[in-house]
This record gives sequence, structure tokens and C-alpha cells, in this order.
Amino acid sequence: MTKQLSLEKIVACGINKETAATILPQINRLLSLSAANSWQQIVQNLLKSDYPYPLHELLYETAFFDWDASQGPPPAWFPSNEQLEASNIAVLMDDLKISSYQELHAWSVKNRAEFWDITIQRVGIRFQQKYREIVDLSKGVETPQWLVDARLNIAESCFNAPEDSPAIIYQPEGGSLSVMSYGELNALSNRVANGLVEAGFEVGDAIAIAMPMTAESVAIYLGIVKAGCAVVSIADSFAASEIATRLRISNAKGIFTQDTILRAGKQLPLYAKIVEAQAPRAIVLSLNSPLRQGDRSWEDFLSESDRFDTVAASPSAHTNILFSSGTTGEPKAIPWTHVTPIKCAVDGYLHHDIHPGDIIAWPTNLGWMMGPWLIYASLINRGAIALYYGTPTERGFGEFVRDARVNVLGLVPSLVSAWKTTACMKGLDWSAIKAFSSTGECSNPQDMLFLMSLAQYKPIIEYCGGTEIGGAYMTGTVVQPCAPATFSTPALGLDVVILDENGDRTDKGEVFIIPPSIGLSNELLNKDHHQVYFADTPPLLKVESRKSKVESFDEVESKDSSLSPLSPLSSEGRTLSPLSLPLSLRRHGDQMERLPNGYYRALGRVDDTMNLGGIKVSAAEIEQTLNAVEGICETAAIAISPPQGGPSQLVVYAVVMPEFGHRQEELKASLQAAIRQNLNPLFKIRELVIVEALPRTASNKVMRRVLRDRFISNQR
Repeated sequence: MTKQLSLEKIVACGINKETAATILPQINRLLSLSAANSWQQIVQNLLKSDYPYPLHELLYETAFFDWDASQGPPPAWFPSNEQLEASNIAVLMDDLKISSYQELHAWSVKNRAEFWDITIQRVGIRFQQKYREIVDLSKGVETPQWLVDARLNIAESCFNAPEDSPAIIYQPEGGSLSVMSYGELNALSNRVANGLVEAGFEVGDAIAIAMPMTAESVAIYLGIVKAGCAVVSIADSFAASEIATRLRISNAKGIFTQDTILRAGKQLPLYAKIVEAQAPRAIVLSLNSPLRQGDRSWEDFLSESDRFDTVAASPSAHTNILFSSGTTGEPKAIPWTHVTPIKCAVDGYLHHDIHPGDIIAWPTNLGWMMGPWLIYASLINRGAIALYYGTPTERGFGEFVRDARVNVLGLVPSLVSAWKTTACMKGLDWSAIKAFSSTGECSNPQDMLFLMSLAQYKPIIEYCGGTEIGGAYMTGTVVQPCAPATFSTPALGLDVVILDENGDRTDKGEVFIIPPSIGLSNELLNKDHHQVYFADTPPLLKVESRKSKVESFDEVESKDSSLSPLSPLSSEGRTLSPLSLPLSLRRHGDQMERLPNGYYRALGRVDDTMNLGGIKVSAAEIEQTLNAVEGICETAAIAISPPQGGPSQLVVYAVVMPEFGHRQEELKASLQAAIRQNLNPLFKIRELVIVEALPRTASNKVMRRVLRDRFISNQR
């Protein structure tokens, strides 16, 4: 390929011949510039969002036709000087007299206590009694004590914005846009907190929410926290048995739910699943069914009083119990404290660059960590949450994004793939978007470039972390170039190291977190925290440090004046401070590749935990469900990452009874139905492979990695 295009190639992209003839000379003139300048000029002066996407892809690939693919995808967005100067990161750097982003990250790792002290003040965390020390490490980095001697209720920090400012912009499916102000949200959450006290709930009680993400569920969430109780997060899509498991583990004393859920015009039962799960006393919204004895309607529960004195607590008191699957059948119960949301808020402030008045949309659920994350990252930063109650795969969601004037749009990559396939977002004005964010699954460059094209090429903050982190350990910024489907930096305030199977530093292997950091969990309710995250990890002091020359986007495009001094990557390995030298690293279970330009690419999970549709689930959970299906002897579930990247896909190996050997499609349908009914309808089986036996170790454990390697080999 040369950097000159023909009329035929432009027409082949779906452009009519007359338009193609008009824009071709300008295209070829811009393609004569250096790669980064060429692409930026094309985006700014030529490409329109309503041009067919194949033209976008062709021009991107042509502008960077001689790009070294080993560096990962070429950058598709560069920050302007105006964007840099207006960013929260730039303001912090200016105050600290730091001249480059990489210096800022190194400073935040070396001076962790000072970093968190400064950012706590910047996002406006409110205390009823101020801490005397940011962190006490006397018990080691596995159990840091944050905000020593402080008393606070993190819900108070969600109400620093003016009372008349929008807090939630929402739209029911088929309904119109509505706004709830900060004053109204505060009053409703106070009525919830008072209602809990009047109903006899006590400080410390665990109270579940199994509802869609609505204005009411946000108020309920904040009301539970204000009352000194702990939210139990349960996805409304779970089957009754999964709901029951989470209620049992958390010892929930009550549950908020609603009668049905409206999805794509259909009313789906929810309260009936709560009853089947034998949940404790329930408060039910949108009631159309008879109530179980002891349950109450929303209207009957709500207190008349909209004033409430929030319950101050120790920083380590539980505010939320969330669940994340491990490699066994029972999900891990991860408590969030009053400290954890500070991580959400600071990541939102620095990495997503949320400013007061910004509108943040993220199709999510309180059963997944991004639901609570959205509440805290938006409200503590005095922004507004945008909630669409309908299906995000359809055009109605895109129209909501347009009408609500969303500034930050977060999503899982599966959504982008659906939009790309159906072209349902074509022609919508998303000019208000300042940044996208992608999390929950591995993304691929092609889909992420398509996403950027929907908003005239705005950056995507790839965001990788977990419930036990309260946010991300690997992410991006708005002060560095954005290369689709890559991460530009470990999160500010923490650091990582990539190790091979021998525990040596490498550029492709398992990533370990270097603690401590606000957000990192200290305990699990139903498992040994040390065994899950720290046992048998290599001591950092024994990991041989090595320096490696990396080539940054600055060095590749050194003649481009558009590249800012805020964007360069360090050309030297970082020197870790004494605080960054714990006895052991913290395991997270992801594989990462560090690219030659210093950016990172996600490679999926190293264990048997899968990430399907943005939800973590263990192989054991899936297999327990599938093994109960008629005709099945035993199964092994594995997740496969597509060669070009993207969301993990579920493949099932099955040993079946002889009479079912030739009924593969029928079996696959039965297995899918079992998953839909007993686990989650979002988990889709890509392929069913019938085998005579499953490979096993000497101790009789199924070797899923062998099956994964076999499947990948057969696809080549």
C-alpha cells in the first residue's frame, strides 16, 4: 500500500463517485504529511461521522501504512494544547511543578501518602473527624490502615454540588428525559435512610439491592450507606439460585427490588425471583403483584422525613458487599469500605477527567462494580449520572446519549460490536462526548476505532481493574495519545510489574500489582484474602530489575509539533521507592503485554475465571449448571479470546451419553437454556465440542488450559 489513494478505492468504501472525486485530491494531499499529522488533519478537516465507516478505516490504515505493528495500534487521537491545559492532570502537574505525565506517575508511586492526601482534598472528601495519618503500614502492605482515626460517611461527599445542579438525567424506555437535582436526590436518599431506621434496621446491617440502575436505585444505594448499613449488590439478571447464594453469603437482612423489569417492550419478572430465592423482607417498587407476608411497598416504606444525620463510621466499616467469581463455584464476597469510593472518585477525576457539570453515562448495574463506581465517580466530582432504562444495543440509547448531552460514555466492548454490526448509531450527533471509556472485557482495535468515529474521534480510556481494586490498575489518560485497544499507563497512585512463569520481569506475562493503594481490598467475607491475592507471589525484592529502552509516540513522530510535552513515555525503567518494595506482590490474575512504545495490551485471564459480557464467572459455576442437563456426563468450560482481540467467548467441551452423540445442536440449545435459566442470559455459548474424555492431571483435575490450547490450534 502507498500513501496515495485512487478514486476506485474511495468509491469502494460506499462514497458516491461525485463526492469521491471532490475529496480525493484533499485526501492525497493530507496523506503526504507525516503519519500523525496526516491522520489529525484528516480527522479535523475531512472525515465526517456520516461517511461510511470503511472510509474511516481505509484512511486510518493508509495514514499509518508503514507503522511498526509490533508497537501495537497507531494512535488515533492526540490531545490538543487546549485539551491538555484544561485537564485535571495538567492542573495537578502544574501545582506540583512536574513537567511530564510519566514524571507524575513516578511521583505518585514514590509519594503515595502525599498523592492520596492531595487527591482526597481535590475531590472534596468530607470528614466528620479528620484523619491524623493517611496510611499506617505497621501491619504490612497486605493490610494497610487508611485514614487513621478518621470518622466519615462517604455518602456525604456525594453532595458537594449546588442543590439545583443535575444529579441524575434519566429516561425510561419509551419515556421522556427527566432530571433529578442534587437537592432532590439528597432528600430522597434521606427518606430511604429514615425509612430503614423506622423499619427497625440497625447500623451494620447488610441490605440487598436487586434492581436495574434507576434514579430510585441510586437514592436507595446512598440511603443505605447514609444509615450506616452495607449495600449487597445483586444483578437483576441473576437466576433465583444465584440471588439466594449472594443473600446467604452476605447475611442480608432485607432487600430492595421491583415487581418487573421492562426490556425491549417486554415485562420480565423480578420480584418473583426474589420470592423464589427466599429473600429476607423486601421493599418492592412498581408493584402490580400481591406482596409476600412481611414485605412492603415502596410507598409504604418511604419515610415522610427528608432530613437525616448521616451515620459517621470508621474508614474500614463496610458500605457495600460485591461479588466476583474465582476459580471455585462460590463467588468471592468483596466488601467495600468508606475508603474504597475514594479510588472511584480519583480515577474519575484524573483518568476520566470528570469536571463539575459533566454528564457521565455507563450502561451498568449495581450488581457489577461499575454501578457503584458510576455513582461515586460522578457525584463526588459534582457531575451528573445519565441513566437510560432501555436496551443499550438499540438506537434509543444513542438518541438518549445525544439528547442528554453526555460528556463521558463508558461501555463494554460487546456493545460496540453490536453497534457496528447493526449500524444503529449512524448519523447521531455525539459531539458533546469528550471521552469514551471501555472496561469489563478485552477490546479490539477495529471496534475501538469505530467507536471513536461515532464522536469525531474522541479518546477512549481503556480501564482494567476489578471489584477488589475499586477501580483500575491499568488505564489511560486524556493527556497522552490514544491508540485503540491499548492502555497508556498504570493508574496513578499504584504500580505494576509483569512476570513470566519463573518470576522474572518480562514484557508479556502475568501482571502483579505493587501495593499499597487506596481501593485495594483488605478482606474477603468467605475466603482467605491472603491466599487469594498474596500467597506464593514472588517477593518484589527478588524480582530482578532491568531497564529497557522504549520508543514513545514522541520518538516515532518526533517532527510532529502537535505532540505535547505531557504525552512522552519514559525511556528508562522506573526506580521503585522504599514504599514500593513490599515483601510480596499482589496477584490479580490478568495477562498483559507491554508494547515497545511503553503502552500495554490486555491478553485475558491467566486462571479459569472467565469474563463474559462484562461479568466474571468461574468455569466451575458454568460446569455445575451444564452437568445437570440431560445427556451430559461432564463438561469443561473455557473462554477464548479472538485472535484480533475483543470480548472473551465461551466454548464448552462435553462428554455425552452415547445416544446424544449425534444431537449436537439440540444439546447446545439445551445447555444455553440451562445457562439462561440458572446463571445469566448474557453468557452465550460460541461452540460446543463433543469429546470422548476430558484431559486430566494425575490428581484428576481437568486441564482446561490444554483444551484452550487445543481449540486455538484447531482454529488456525
